[in-house]
Amino acid sequence: MSVAVALQGVRKSYRRGRESLEVLHSVSLEVRAGEFLALMGPSGSGKTTVLNLIGGLTRPEAGEVRIAGERIDQLSERQLTRWRARHVGFVFQFYNLLPVLSAQENVEVPLLLTKLTRQQRRKNVSAALGLVGLADRAAHRPAELSGGQQQRVAIARALVADPTLLVCDEPTGDLDRESANDILGLLQALSRDQGKTIILVTHDPLAAAYASQTLHVDKGRIAA
Repeated sequence: MSVAVALQGVRKSYRRGRESLEVLHSVSLEVRAGEFLALMGPSGSGKTTVLNLIGGLTRPEAGEVRIAGERIDQLSERQLTRWRARHVGFVFQFYNLLPVLSAQENVEVPLLLTKLTRQQRRKNVSAALGLVGLADRAAHRPAELSGGQQQRVAIARALVADPTLLVCDEPTGDLDRESANDILGLLQALSRDQGKTIILVTHDPLAAAYASQTLHVDKGRIAA
């Protein structure tokens, strides 16, 4: 199985006033294609920074970040923006759906900047909503959906461009346990049945149990 994500000797710091705070200390990890990885750790441990590096939202000060063999840390900002649009689907704790748009229209948003025809976009949207079990809710607006259903729409939106990987930052943090388990089961099925590579950041061991592998981030370092 090929390597989808590889971090090698990655370091990352942030400035706090005049002080430089190193949040990642020479971090290395590999994620195989189709794997569902959970990153666990307390607040401030550096796990979201790892996720942001993998998703191309931030850059390391040292080390390499390779996604499907490509050094994304060497891309220009313009190249990185295009790369993210093609290769990464983002799922966050809060769904970030546009309230005036239907589920179908929310899912279609990432495709509006592509060269796909309207018919092709609608076909992709229908397939994505079908994957998350919401084909019958396509015309509903967010206010007409439950929290769990809204997160499913957000996952469909992340999937619609068929990205290389999904990066999920506490995607069940705003849901009740039953809805959270439904979403985690969906992510597990997407990895198992659709071959999607998924990186999940969570502080919840019950959520991490759905993943095929768990790594712990603590004080800027990774341990199994």
